[in-house]
Amino acid sequence: MKTGTILAIAIAAIVAVVGVYMIDIDQTEEAALPDVTIEGGNLPEFDAEVGSVEVTEETVTVPGIEITPPENDDIASN
Repeated sequence: MKTGTILAIAIAAIVAVVGVYMIDIDQTEEAALPDVTIEGGNLPEFDAEVGSVEVTEETVTVPGIEITPPENDDIASN
């Protein structure tokens, strides 16, 4: 390592240590959550007119497919 890098790391460490010991924070009062009361209330009401859906079953005949491979063995290969 270069001397400048080592010196910068040493100075940063000294500043961090001094900073930690220079600040002294003491808690002077305990924290408390506020008192909350809940009274009554009302949910909204809605009137909705919706359409109806009717589901039925139906049988449909689908035409079949017949595949005949070529008789020649000279099929192009990839």
